[in-house]
Amino acid sequence: MGPTDAQLRQSIATLLAAREPPATICPSEVARAAAPDAWRALMPRVREVAFAMAREGRIEIRQKGQPVAPDPPPRGPIRLGRVHAAADAHPTTPGRR
Repeated sequence: MGPTDAQLRQSIATLLAAREPPATICPSEVARAAAPDAWRALMPRVREVAFAMAREGRIEIRQKGQPVAPDPPPRGPIRLGRVHAAADAHPTTPGRR
């Protein structure tokens, strides 16, 4: 039995937290961390979990460096990143001077 969706969500969050913004992660990194010997078979589930997290506003799905909507699910290579927060985008907002 492979990892649960909750474990995949946690893995996505943990891998993103280990990177400095605006760095992204590849879904294959999540699959390899969760199932090193069977990661390829896990890729469709990792993508589905990532799309669900994007629908909830927890992460962004990116293609060619640009955010894309999770519906319909994008085809081709994707990256997973943090949602851009307004305070992170502008260094002179209160508390970030």
